[in-house]
Amino acid sequence: MDYLSHNVSVNLKRIRQSKGMSLDQVAEQTGVSKSMLAQIEKGTANPSLGVLGKITSGLRIEFQELIDPPRIDNCLVSPEEIIPTKEMLGQYKVWTCFPYEDSQSVEVYRIDVEPGGTYTSGSHGEKTREYIAVTDGVITIECNGHTEQVSKGQVYKFETDQAHVYRNDGDKPVSCMCFFLDYSNIR
Repeated sequence: MDYLSHNVSVNLKRIRQSKGMSLDQVAEQTGVSKSMLAQIEKGTANPSLGVLGKITSGLRIEFQELIDPPRIDNCLVSPEEIIPTKEMLGQYKVWTCFPYEDSQSVEVYRIDVEPGGTYTSGSHGEKTREYIAVTDGVITIECNGHTEQVSKGQVYKFETDQAHVYRNDGDKPVSCMCFFLDYSNIR
């Protein structure tokens, strides 16, 4: 099942249940057969735009409500159990724990830098900021002509509208959590 079909499947079922409706009631209100609605909720159907239009019209919801990523009330991520997003042997590993999505303006990463290693990141654009919480070691961060050493237990924030560097000048691995914020839509 692709990403969009998954979103529609989960969202349709949630919306139907939140309205206290059976599949029969939704079928009657939308003009979409009960069997098609059941297949959509199971993720085994790939509904056409026409069918999605009937559903949104019949349920009196916005189209976006069907295709947005479903709300996740809780989620545990163990970076060691997922494949790193970026990696250079002997230098660094970066895991995307919670990716940026259209409905969210925050992204969460874990960054590990080996002794003597360097990780260089490009600009993330205007109105972007990172918050770094070091969990092990000491990391040196260079950005916008400023250099800062951040130690275990410390938190550092900086604007990321230009390239920046994470460097481990020590003899032990460094691990940190990075919270990336895009505040271009925040007023």
